[in-house]
Amino acid sequence: MFKRYTLGLMLVALFALGVNAAEVVKKQQLTLAVSEGTSGGINAEAAYAKYQPLADVLGSAINAEVKVVFVREFDRLANGMKENQFDLVLARPSDYPARGMRDHQYRFVASASPDGQCVLIVHKDSPIKKVEDLKGKNFVFPEESAYMTHFCRAELRDKGILIEGERVFYVREQGAIPFAVETRISDVGGIASYSGAYKQWLKSGNRVLHTSRPQPYMPLVASRNLSVEQVDKLRGALTDLGSTGPGKQILQRIGINGFVVTEEVRLRKLLEWLGA
Repeated sequence: MFKRYTLGLMLVALFALGVNAAEVVKKQQLTLAVSEGTSGGINAEAAYAKYQPLADVLGSAINAEVKVVFVREFDRLANGMKENQFDLVLARPSDYPARGMRDHQYRFVASASPDGQCVLIVHKDSPIKKVEDLKGKNFVFPEESAYMTHFCRAELRDKGILIEGERVFYVREQGAIPFAVETRISDVGGIASYSGAYKQWLKSGNRVLHTSRPQPYMPLVASRNLSVEQVDKLRGALTDLGSTGPGKQILQRIGINGFVVTEEVRLRKLLEWLGA
């Protein structure tokens, strides 16, 4: 009886201070797994500084506390989605969110704008003039299991070049690919349109041989731990980012123009195109 009386007094005091009852309820604790794949080259501390402001916006939209979890290894990202360890997943390698949707009941929330592309680069003095000239040449790509490697392979396949029959070198970081091309270790390299390596390549006035078809970039997907209503609120918060000063700063920090919520069908078709 005394405990009930004390609890009643506490609630009365809270309301007297203008505290909403919903605020005394503990917020839902959620994780936002972030992966930049082989194109990012950042560590956990940099990832937190880069993405936690976005996580705060997402949390505010659904009255939750969202914490960034930086995921560097592909296996950890895949297993985390399989085991439903991540409530939200934001990944530059778009095949992982797509696989989460196909295999593990994750829901599409949004993807970044602009789309991502595979960019084929060659030495500025290379005699190679078109994609068809690449047969029999030396290629350098990110890790064999990397999304951008599969992306470039699919694009070349559609252009009539099967990488399985060519000489290919694989590197851990995309930043090593321009070096391999500039020093003529390789004839052609495949990098992501959203990578720092590509931005530096253009800044240096080097050659781009071919830019692939666009595909959805940096999708955000939500696990079954979130309701349909929560997903809708997240979409609203993401599409509104570009309309405020702080929101524009978040987008600029991430390096994108905005988020779109209309690309679910394209993302679901991505794995088929990749042959994954």
